[in-house]
Amino acid sequence: MTGGTPRDRVDILMDEIPEHSEAESTAKALAFRLRRVAHRLETELRRELAAFGIELWELELLGALKRAGPPYRLSAGALLDSMRVTSGGVTKRVAGLERKGWVRRETDPDDRRQILVGLTETGLSRAKEVFGTKTQTETRLLSALSPAAQRRLNDDLRRLLVALEGAAGN
Repeated sequence: MTGGTPRDRVDILMDEIPEHSEAESTAKALAFRLRRVAHRLETELRRELAAFGIELWELELLGALKRAGPPYRLSAGALLDSMRVTSGGVTKRVAGLERKGWVRRETDPDDRRQILVGLTETGLSRAKEVFGTKTQTETRLLSALSPAAQRRLNDDLRRLLVALEGAAGN
């Protein structure tokens, strides 16, 4: 910890943990902080999204379809890859958003065996509205770090994720 930097709850917690090497203590404190930051981000996002009547899992599916670009459709397999949930999980999530009128299932005109999931106009409108709020919330919550510090942290975390998960394919 640098001189003059206020202590946080992790510092207090680390004071209570039996002796570890400096490397172990640093890794442990970083792991605690990463979990706490992720939890705070998720909690705040859930609170903000509740005003729109939308859950994080719904946002994830809307996001996958929105990122696909016009006509905002993906196969169930592509959704499975994008969302990293089971096929049953994708089916359940699609059904939930279909009941809300945000997505529709249709047969792929090029391969009648495939089902495509697409955003409805209502779903696209909802996605745009909610993603604007999500971005504002993330920006606000992370504004304690300068843009340069955010870029450095982003680069460091990217290196860590590549080491843990491997490089992403295209």
